[in-house]
Amino acid sequence: MKAALTGSPHTPLVFLGNFEVEDQWADGVNGLPRVSFSAGATIVNRMDEFGLLLAGPGDHVVLKEAPDEDYLTHLEELGVALPRVHTVARNDPARTVTLDALEDQKLLAELSGLVGAWIAPHGTSVLEERLAEAARLPLITPSAAVCKATNSKIYSRRAADGTGLRQATGWTVSDMNELEVALDGARVLLGKGGTVVVKDAFGVSGKGITVIAEQQKLDRLHAMIRRRAAKRGDDTLALVIEEWVAKVADLNYQFTVGHDGSAHFDFVKEAITEAGVHKGHRIPADLAAAQVAQLEDAAHRLAKVLHGDGFHGVTGVDAMVAPDNSLYPVVEINARHNMSTYQLTVQELLMAPGQIALARLYPLRLDGRLTYRTLRRRLAGLLLDAPGGSGLLVNNFATVNAGARDGTFDGRLYGLLIAEDRARLAALDTEIVRRLP
Repeated sequence: MKAALTGSPHTPLVFLGNFEVEDQWADGVNGLPRVSFSAGATIVNRMDEFGLLLAGPGDHVVLKEAPDEDYLTHLEELGVALPRVHTVARNDPARTVTLDALEDQKLLAELSGLVGAWIAPHGTSVLEERLAEAARLPLITPSAAVCKATNSKIYSRRAADGTGLRQATGWTVSDMNELEVALDGARVLLGKGGTVVVKDAFGVSGKGITVIAEQQKLDRLHAMIRRRAAKRGDDTLALVIEEWVAKVADLNYQFTVGHDGSAHFDFVKEAITEAGVHKGHRIPADLAAAQVAQLEDAAHRLAKVLHGDGFHGVTGVDAMVAPDNSLYPVVEINARHNMSTYQLTVQELLMAPGQIALARLYPLRLDGRLTYRTLRRRLAGLLLDAPGGSGLLVNNFATVNAGARDGTFDGRLYGLLIAEDRARLAALDTEIVRRLP
């Protein structure tokens, strides 16, 4: 990534985990109703700690809080060379790390002194552009305008159309007239017993998506959209309406688009999702060589389109395997870092040839803050203790206590389970679930 995007493999990067940057891209865009803030946002904002394991020893990472010292000690015991950590002066749980950093003049001065460094955000919005300007450092990505345009689900459908790649029957909706055309098509699908899905162009993590199997529900959504358009006096929209097709697996593949339009195919993994929300990955994906070749071809085709529209950088694409093992190679394009991006460095460092892995989210219900030392005792014998071994590597501990308050609260433990076969993975997973609160 460094060589392709900065011209040198030795360029120091400043990683910024501004997850759900889609909320910024969606600002001023008329999609489906969005919740401005929820309790879950406090956890999402601490997903910034994923950058700790994507960065290398010569890199930097900006975090909302310093990591648990016992967690860092365990990583060092595993031989992980950590980056330099910069923390914001004030962690506002309701804000992204970018917003916290923008208010920290001391941090901005510190970043501006990092000679030769580039900022590598999760995704680039106008806020990350402001941060780069304030820190006097270049961004590894193109402009916020390009990043916003190439991350719209409308862009994904049009890019797939332009390259001839298979996708579910569907329509892009940019205004009320296009909505009427799309709904006519959707009604035909419903009349044949099908199901449709309506997606906000900048929906993420299960937000901004409605699955519809009944005509009445479609009519109610139609009426709501019309009322909102009339109220604001603006008929522009940013939606995608598609047929809900049968599948046997979700996939995520990543490639890096160079400044010259070339594409480096990085990997493909099986994605684990529930109701559109990412839950993890199976590594490697159980695909035939011909299926992988088809995805590599899709990556090169999409890279040309992205490059032509001014994009360079890390790109993730969601895809699906149909019941007949054929592929839908483009469900949506995410021209930014993806959850699978943050697993790559530790995979290369800690997995031995032939091993398999399961990236996993463990929901927690806590009645007080959980320290990493306590977690390590609870999971004794189950945590990874050496490269090439089997066990759980925690790749984000900050999300465990992000929602801490008086009384009970929810947390998330993210980790990568590594083992020699699926049976061992399943046994580890079952025992971890049994021991976690």
